[in-house]
Amino acid sequence: MTSIPDRFLRQQGLVPQEKLHNLTTTVIGVGAIGRQVAVQLAALGVRRIQLLDFDVVESTNITTQGYFYTDLGRRKVDATAEYLQRIDPAIQIETIPDRYRPNTGTGDVVFCAVDTISARAAIWRNVQNHCSFWCDGRMLGEVMRILTATDESSRAHYTTTLFSQADAQTGACTSRSTIFCAAVAAGLMVHQFTRWLRGIAVDCDCSMNLLATEMTTSESDPPLHNR
Repeated sequence: MTSIPDRFLRQQGLVPQEKLHNLTTTVIGVGAIGRQVAVQLAALGVRRIQLLDFDVVESTNITTQGYFYTDLGRRKVDATAEYLQRIDPAIQIETIPDRYRPNTGTGDVVFCAVDTISARAAIWRNVQNHCSFWCDGRMLGEVMRILTATDESSRAHYTTTLFSQADAQTGACTSRSTIFCAAVAAGLMVHQFTRWLRGIAVDCDCSMNLLATEMTTSESDPPLHNR
């Protein structure tokens, strides 16, 4: 059986393991995208993960979010934490079965996977000056948008995407979704995270339409230490 220290062998050079040891990573919303993000972070080797969600597992979450039949009625943060510790029992996990509130402490890295623009805007107002890496995943049907903010220019761009809820496309992010779309969105978000860890410029705005096989990106400036 492969030992835990050996499990990172195939991602050497792609994921700087030593940097993961010093980070606390927060996932706000562990629904379709957020649960997939949390699973990928645990597999990647993140050592401290904070999970925040007020919801419980419903039957439709089995199809679209990767929960199990035995999770029905459980808090999503508890079911997800249990799954992550099956990946690696050494991961330190904090669960917060509640909505995000202004006094909620978050980590150096924040993944936002909530349902509405208004919720995103409220969270961003509070955490934008307290996190080094921010990534927001949005999805409706087979269309997704990944927004990443790590520096002054990308933070300014992200703020422009927080239009009023009235102007948002009809339907919450989870009103129409599939597990495969959520997994792709989560993979793109975690990819931006690994780029940031390696000092590579991130894509501050990435949109993908799976049905049309279309993808557009906007790149931010590379980190100062890489110039």
